[in-house]
Amino acid sequence: MLVAIVHGIFLSFGLILPLGVQNVFVFNQGVNQSSLVKALPVVIAAALCDTILIILAVLGVSVIVLGIPLIKAILLIAGIMFLFYMGVVTWRSQPSLESSHQKTFSTKKQIMFAISVSLLNPHAVIDTIGVIGTSSTAYQGDERIFFTLSCICVSFAWFLFLALVGKKIGKLNNSKKFIIILNKVSAIIMWGTSIYITISLM
Repeated sequence: MLVAIVHGIFLSFGLILPLGVQNVFVFNQGVNQSSLVKALPVVIAAALCDTILIILAVLGVSVIVLGIPLIKAILLIAGIMFLFYMGVVTWRSQPSLESSHQKTFSTKKQIMFAISVSLLNPHAVIDTIGVIGTSSTAYQGDERIFFTLSCICVSFAWFLFLALVGKKIGKLNNSKKFIIILNKVSAIIMWGTSIYITISLM
């Protein structure tokens, strides 16, 4: 049992740590929201999306779905288009004149964008299926359940941590220049990911 839990924790951290679109968006909201509480919608939405992907991967449902070429093609194209759009939106974001914080996303927009960067990111989806889904086959019964739960817990803890760090850094670097640079870097990462996915399809 303990082996399954530790395996799930380390495996999830290995997948979630690299700087990707999802992490950048959660961190960005932590910086730009006026309080940590207002950044919670993006944290919860991103973690719940990961939960859905992890459960589907463990159950093997996602492998069957992505085995259909048309569905996989639609996912990839939608992901590329959305990442490019998100890059444009983030690049154009500017700090407001009244304060150092940019005009923040509403709760609805936070949730919508968090779901999109989580479920429309083909590499994140495929990594979850390929790594977590495959690794889960090493366990049965209660061990598989605990393996799955440990992976899910890592997602919730990590996104909350990212938002918290973003909030702290936003306070330490309380300037319009910092937020502008953060937005530009975030946009470049999003565009870079969309270009990488496009090239990988050629």
